[in-house]
Amino acid sequence: MACRHIAAVQGTMARQSPSTFPRLPCRVCYISDSTGPRPPAIDAAGLPPKGMNSAALAPIVATGFAVAFLHAAIPTHWLPFVLVARARAWSPAKTLAVTAGAGLGHVALTSLLGLAIAWFGFHLNEAAGQAFPLIAGGILIVIGLYYLWRQSTGGGICHHPTAGGQEHHCDHGEHAPSHWDEELNDSRLVSRSTGDRAAIGGLFMMLTLSPCEGFLPIYLSGVRFGWKGFVLLSVILAVGALGAMLFFTWLTLRGLDQIKLKHFERREAGLLGIAFCLLGVLVILLES
Repeated sequence: MACRHIAAVQGTMARQSPSTFPRLPCRVCYISDSTGPRPPAIDAAGLPPKGMNSAALAPIVATGFAVAFLHAAIPTHWLPFVLVARARAWSPAKTLAVTAGAGLGHVALTSLLGLAIAWFGFHLNEAAGQAFPLIAGGILIVIGLYYLWRQSTGGGICHHPTAGGQEHHCDHGEHAPSHWDEELNDSRLVSRSTGDRAAIGGLFMMLTLSPCEGFLPIYLSGVRFGWKGFVLLSVILAVGALGAMLFFTWLTLRGLDQIKLKHFERREAGLLGIAFCLLGVLVILLES
């Protein structure tokens, strides 16, 4: 039976010429007909088909930037650089350069883990087909609920201790004091017995070995956009994380009171939980 979307075109062509016209494929029916074949979610080059709902990418990119920026705004990502710089009398330019270098290591390791997630997601997408948005959205919702549970139980998100410093408990209560001053007092990062190279290396390793775990689920949500989506999300991660680290480092060097950001640090898990739950719902609704 001829497709209803091209019947009029074929009828007009048949009246103009006695030739037999082959049946033309209709892209609308090819995509929407539930009984017919469907285009692959990702082609051989790792790219989504042209008919993919690109509107789903906007909330993923927006959520990714918000997660990267707000996560890097936590004092654990920039306050140690300011305190070490003050102890060693570094110039603002040197402090920002060290912060940027450590931030690149932080972004690189997170992107490497994201590469593994994207590779796994491509294979899962190929196997699951049209059910993939439900699976990916469900995983995001489960991750969001997990973060909300951690927030409700007072666990929050734990970050690596300062290199050479003492271990600290992940106390994110309303009256929990900042632990960075105490840690740095016992750290080789501010000790005059070590040079600047040791301090820079310690700061680099401290941040690089603490990847942005909150951004990793974002890579899963962008699987349907192929390798281009992965590259775009990695760029968003770099812009958001490095931008926040450099911005708050610069402001603190200029005299900003960082205590106001402690409230956000204590609620990081809850905010991530809400963001992932909402993103999971959007993935299900927009990509299904």
